[in-house]
Amino acid sequence: MPAPELRPATPADLDAVLAFWHLAAEDAHRPADSARALEALLARDPEALILAVDPATAELLGTVIAGWDGWRCHLYRLAVHPGRRRAGIGRLLVAAAEARFRALGGTRADAMVLDENDLAHHAWRSGGYAPQPEWSRWVKPL
Repeated sequence: MPAPELRPATPADLDAVLAFWHLAAEDAHRPADSARALEALLARDPEALILAVDPATAELLGTVIAGWDGWRCHLYRLAVHPGRRRAGIGRLLVAAAEARFRALGGTRADAMVLDENDLAHHAWRSGGYAPQPEWSRWVKPL
């Protein structure tokens, strides 16, 4: 299979991204994603949502949000199509996100990973990421 094309999402991609996340992403413990939220993300940072797309079929194979707030580098919604896992797509997406962060001046990236998502733990560890035991995430729904 040819290597996937990596590109930023466009507004035309958002419905497909939401459908893809229902298929390929972990959705526990979170409010539902919405087109409105993705539109706001792209309006604020048009290159934050990186897609991996099959160049022959245009099928969406993977996603990652590489969020940069000017201070920190945050990775969210790394997802790979279940039928294409273990083919290096996640690694390509994370490498693209890290390259983006370096170009923006970032020095450290963090990833949001659910505690019980063992498959994700393996993927992140293989990429050089590790839990940071002295920190806990505190949240408040708005």
